[in-house]
Amino acid sequence: MAPELSTERLVLRGWQVDDAPAALEIYGDTDVARWLSPAMDKVTDVDAMRKVLAQWIRRDGDAVPPAGRWAIQRRSDNRVIGGVVLLPLPPGDDDLEIGWQLIPEFWGHGYATESTRGVAQWAFTQELEEVFAVVRPGNQRAAAVARRNGMEWVGETDKYFGLTLQVYRLRPADLVGTAG
Repeated sequence: MAPELSTERLVLRGWQVDDAPAALEIYGDTDVARWLSPAMDKVTDVDAMRKVLAQWIRRDGDAVPPAGRWAIQRRSDNRVIGGVVLLPLPPGDDDLEIGWQLIPEFWGHGYATESTRGVAQWAFTQELEEVFAVVRPGNQRAAAVARRNGMEWVGETDKYFGLTLQVYRLRPADLVGTAG
């Protein structure tokens, strides 16, 4: 199970089934879902989102640390505004992907950068040597978050999910900045 993590403005915590309405705002939004790798079936209602969250919670309980999924919750109002993951990449599960998703109204406020940095900092205390972000071509926002966190452009590959993806790598020495 993913531990609770804190950053300057955020609490990164495990998902709860009761988070379904907020999660639906994230993963039910076409502008978010179109960038996911692998593609996620459109979640159309709160009950379906509850089922997805229950599945994620079960998988998180079986995950080998430091892998996990976190809800991104703002400290200022306790609102869940996104999710961040650290999950094995197929086909061999040798590489760990760090990924983030936010409700679109919260794009451009530094929350993706801050939550990604928080998970990466913690992951590197778990003897992890590197993490990867895989970004669909054209997703300039995700590429910018990767760069703001000090991630190095590796190139494009079709190794993961059968998709052509841009790959960024982050090692402990590359992690830049503080919250924000």
